[in-house]
Amino acid sequence: MKFLKRTLFTILLLTAVGILFRGWIYRQLITYKSAGIRTNYAATDDKLVALIHEKAENQNNPDIQQIIKLGLSITSGHLRFTTEKNELDPNKLIRSKTAHCVGYASFFATTCNELLEKYKLSDQWTAKPQVGELFLFGYNIHSLFNSSFFKDHDFVTIENKTTSEIFAVDPTIHDYLWIDFISFER
Repeated sequence: MKFLKRTLFTILLLTAVGILFRGWIYRQLITYKSAGIRTNYAATDDKLVALIHEKAENQNNPDIQQIIKLGLSITSGHLRFTTEKNELDPNKLIRSKTAHCVGYASFFATTCNELLEKYKLSDQWTAKPQVGELFLFGYNIHSLFNSSFFKDHDFVTIENKTTSEIFAVDPTIHDYLWIDFISFER
């Protein structure tokens, strides 16, 4: 009985640590590398622009990390993941509400760029949807799959135009694991 209690306590403790430090653990295990840039859409649909501005109305002079987190919140609040073929243009995703990683990255980049414009930071920062590959301890995990669905994975970089500082996020991972930032290697 004592062994069972200790085992259950250990499992519970490891689970709690895993949940609390999931972002740090994920960043230590997985590195993203860009294989190219996707189309960057402007927010032209009135419903999309209204959604972004409505969700941002309580923000007062947010910094870049707050803008990124707000963009992630808007994206995960609006989209649901699907493996089906769907729209990539955020101006159409506002109505369909389902996307795979390409749509998530596209929607987030557009949302982030609209927020940067709103808060007059677009001269300093830009969000770019990236086609990428994920590496687990330096090993390209896409080589493990034969499906075209897993040939790459999209994410977004937010880059300072002056200093070249980069924040990288994966809106799809954020939607499922609530991880804000990821490890990115050029």
